[in-house]
Amino acid sequence: MDNVETQRSAPARTAVVTGGNRGIGYAVAARLLQNGCDVVLVARDRERGETARASLAGAAGAAGAGGAGGARVRLVVGDLSGVRKARETAEALRETCPRIDVLIHNAGLWPSRRVLDEDGLEQSFVVNHLAPFLLNHELEPVLTASGARVVQVSAGLYVKGQADPERTPTGLDFHPMRTYADTKLCNLLLVPRFAERWKNAGVTINAVHPGVIRTGLGDRGGPLGYLLKAAKLLWKSPDVGARPVVRLALAEQVAGRTGRYFHLDAEQPLAPVAADAALAERLWTQALELTGLERTPPPARHDVT
Repeated sequence: MDNVETQRSAPARTAVVTGGNRGIGYAVAARLLQNGCDVVLVARDRERGETARASLAGAAGAAGAGGAGGARVRLVVGDLSGVRKARETAEALRETCPRIDVLIHNAGLWPSRRVLDEDGLEQSFVVNHLAPFLLNHELEPVLTASGARVVQVSAGLYVKGQADPERTPTGLDFHPMRTYADTKLCNLLLVPRFAERWKNAGVTINAVHPGVIRTGLGDRGGPLGYLLKAAKLLWKSPDVGARPVVRLALAEQVAGRTGRYFHLDAEQPLAPVAADAALAERLWTQALELTGLERTPPPARHDVT
């Protein structure tokens, strides 16, 4: 597997990957290890997360990249399906990671039915949109201290999304196919806002569509599920999907770029549906309210050590 041309630094960079126990997240973690990063997996299920951690550590050790006992791969058990749970995950990450150089928002949900969390919010709206928003804010001091790169794994289907602040948060406009696009659009609308917030803090954020990848995302039961599984046999592997994600996380060629959207390795302008500044402002204000965060001034730049 080819390594990414990266900025070399000591000590090793620490990279956090949400949803890192399977699919693209697991493949991203493997590539980050190969590029010399300490990796922290965030997984909801402890047993599956530990299985992934052990597998990654073993593979890295066999390749001579894992350090003694595979200690460079750690697990944080964290659930991003509710605001309270996401805040607890952020707290666990702060305790585990005094330094974060790379934060990859990979965890995603494509729901087949409307499920509400303990606050009455539609689950994929929380996982795909509010949880990354909350983690960005809660981890902000750690991110600015290291001049981190934040990478949002997005989806080209955002162009089909319709973000309705009055209906999308509680799933009043739920649709088993379109809601995924709606919630991914909500998330993408705020990427330029974070870039603006962090422009003087040394933190960059970019979004990437990694391609149509063969993962468990969106799996269904019944006839539609069988058709989808058959179609996925023609889709690309998670390792292929990991490449553009890791490039944004580590490559020297994209250092300093921020607030951008990439389709694979190619930077693309956002479609008009994701470039609505008024809607982005409304979603930002709403996200602050739904997560219980206060409006705070942008952070100052920290010296990177």
